Amino acid sequence: MKNWILFLAISLITFGHANAQKSILQKQGTATQLVVDGKPFLILGGELGNSSAACTEDIERIFPKLQRMGLNTVLVPAYWDLTEPQEGQFDFTLTDKIIDQARLNGLKVIFLWFGAWKNSMSCYAPLWFKENYKKYPRAYTQSGKPLEIASAFSENVYQADSRAFSQWMRHIASIDKEEGTVIMIQIENEIGMLEDARDYSKEANAQFNAPVPAELMNFLQKNKKTLHPEMLQKWENQGCKKQGTWQEVFGADIYTDELFMAWHYARYVERMAQEARSIYNVPLYVNAAMNSRNRKPGEYPSAGPLAHLVDIWHCGAPSIDLLAPDLYDNGFTEWVAKYKLHNNPLFIPEIKLTDNNGVRAFYIFGEHDAIGISPFSIEDGSDSPNTPLVKSYKTLKELMPLLSKFQGKGATKGLLFDQENKESVLYQDDLKIICRHFFTLPWDPRARDGSTWPEGGGILLKLAPNEYIVAGSGIVIEFEKATENQTKVQALGEDGFAQAGRKGEKVISDGVVSDKQVWKGARCGIGSVDEVKVNKDSTFSYIRRLNGDQDHQGRHVRISVGDFRILHVKLYEYK
Repeated sequence: MKNWILFLAISLITFGHANAQKSILQKQGTATQLVVDGKPFLILGGELGNSSAACTEDIERIFPKLQRMGLNTVLVPAYWDLTEPQEGQFDFTLTDKIIDQARLNGLKVIFLWFGAWKNSMSCYAPLWFKENYKKYPRAYTQSGKPLEIASAFSENVYQADSRAFSQWMRHIASIDKEEGTVIMIQIENEIGMLEDARDYSKEANAQFNAPVPAELMNFLQKNKKTLHPEMLQKWENQGCKKQGTWQEVFGADIYTDELFMAWHYARYVERMAQEARSIYNVPLYVNAAMNSRNRKPGEYPSAGPLAHLVDIWHCGAPSIDLLAPDLYDNGFTEWVAKYKLHNNPLFIPEIKLTDNNGVRAFYIFGEHDAIGISPFSIEDGSDSPNTPLVKSYKTLKELMPLLSKFQGKGATKGLLFDQENKESVLYQDDLKIICRHFFTLPWDPRARDGSTWPEGGGILLKLAPNEYIVAGSGIVIEFEKATENQTKVQALGEDGFAQAGRKGEKVISDGVVSDKQVWKGARCGIGSVDEVKVNKDSTFSYIRRLNGDQDHQGRHVRISVGDFRILHVKLYEYK
């Protein structure tokens, strides 16, 4: 009888805990989706500047603006120094104000724990912690220089950081378990070493000269076939040893130093994550400053949750759900591809605030089944309904039920174009789909006024054979049968017709140019293009037809630069 009572009690506790969890990550096909209140949720976010949540007046002023901008989520720092200004004395005023304002303005919250490290440095640690460097030691360079970076090898550092984090998490759980306003937590911020690739403190040196932990060696052997190429090459260069010190297993260079630090940062974060899970089980992630511009470890925050260190972090911190990139450099499509991996879903918690963020959001949702995007210092953006980000978020919010239904099923493609990368060609079923920047059309004077083209981007979603949704801004799409063996070569004038004085089309057929037009097989035509509204149940309602001039008499589907639309396209074939 006692055993049954115990079982019932445990079941009730488990059920209550599950009920309290309002946000989870779950798989749908090849995608990982964030589910909030039982429904898939795409984060249309913005991250506040580092000091923009440091007083209640700023929070009250900013949050209504974020609602007007169309955000559904705000990423907000939680400062250790303001949470525990005196050792053992906690103040949750700012946290309470953030959650209250989020609820008033219909926003979800992702908190960023600025604890022991923020952009590598310990600048948000309380003064009582900083001053007592003997109890809470620093990391050291190889020359013995102490850094403004708390040592990850100090148990005292971990205990102080973890105690504040745990108290803060308990407070969030106590006020949020019913509402579920807080949907994710970021632990630390852009963790990593600077100046040198690793800590040279006495404790760190001892660990560096010790054997690589068996847990990591077992992980590498078990997952050898799926390791990141850089990780595998580093190990193979030393003969894939099964044991030894860090230098024996991986070689004597700064890249081994980075692997070593990544392991110890990951183990530190894992302990924090386990504590968080035991208190309030929401998804957890860590973010990384990029190893860009040909910089070497120590020149960027090395050993953070970077793509080439994904295996170290997954082994060392298995309780972390995803590793997320902070993006400020050129080469957006290349960077996001590094973080959408078979074992890591894509979430961009921080990206430079620009007018291109809106079309980039469409791209990552369509191409990489992303969880979300969040421009940095979002409060500095405009809340005018005519700005690109506001229009983009409004359209994506409407598209969300339909898009989330198809994520992970191979039905979507992301499009992104600029002045250098103007075109891409897709092949689906028996179709050749030519996608281009809107300014490749001849009639928009903005394409030739000397200014830099804004990016154009969108989503191509296949609903059924010969039926598509096209959504986004600044794109033009043509559909052909892939079996057609000839391509028209035709220069268009500003009115969209052939240039005056031309004597018909040249035709490339099987690689031979001629004037003779010989068509073989069926052709693809555009039956109709309708602008639609997507309903909450993922069906859509007709707004207007865009045939005729709006589809260039059946030649293409287009959305102008500056417009954000959702189009329903039906194709047909003819001979």
